[in-house]
Amino acid sequence: MNIALLGYGKMGKTIEQIAIKRGHNIVLTIDKDDNIYDITKADIAIDFSIPAVAFKNISNCINNNVPVVSGTTGWLQDYDNAVALCNEKQGGFIYASNFSLGVNIFFELNKTLAKMMSNLKQYQVSLEEIHHTQKLDAPSGTAITLANDIITEHSSYTSWKLDENQENTIPITAKRIEDVPGTHTISYESEVDTITIEHKAHNREGFALGAVIAAEWLVGKTGVFSMNDVLNIG
Repeated sequence: MNIALLGYGKMGKTIEQIAIKRGHNIVLTIDKDDNIYDITKADIAIDFSIPAVAFKNISNCINNNVPVVSGTTGWLQDYDNAVALCNEKQGGFIYASNFSLGVNIFFELNKTLAKMMSNLKQYQVSLEEIHHTQKLDAPSGTAITLANDIITEHSSYTSWKLDENQENTIPITAKRIEDVPGTHTISYESEVDTITIEHKAHNREGFALGAVIAAEWLVGKTGVFSMNDVLNIG
């Protein structure tokens, strides 16, 4: 499979290594300042760029009939436009705030726990995420997904806020610490005890492997998909 990497930072380089190990060819490596390239050289594109260019990258792929997997966060104001374009062009598109196989299992655990806790009003939920200092957006896309899933499943919460603790609101704390790939912790606290679930990434390889697996799965398919489709969970 011929893969284009849109975004060639640390994540892009890790994806490159894993893709080559799995027998794929990297035919394009596009950095943030590269504006002219032929995406049609690729069978599929994997986008881990920056928020400012993510939608442009995704649109270019879809308009040229190249399926695209995107893990860039911070651009979701344009997500519905990407979905509409994909449907119009009958393209293939997967977006995930986190491609780690473990995190996607964690997403499902989070939904299940939120549903179980919905009627236990004595517990207050909070969310903390920790990432490396190069991460541009806060809270992380993964934290936003986790918070939104709690809101869907838990009757007491209607929104989330960064560094604010308000009624009916999930407070999210975002920390940036050197060389932390990603840690997400959800806590339900009462006066008598605390229930906590946590996912801690040890390195970037889990994210990269999941993105490559998603790309392998997407080839030959049309539509807008998620990691739940790739992993057949949820």
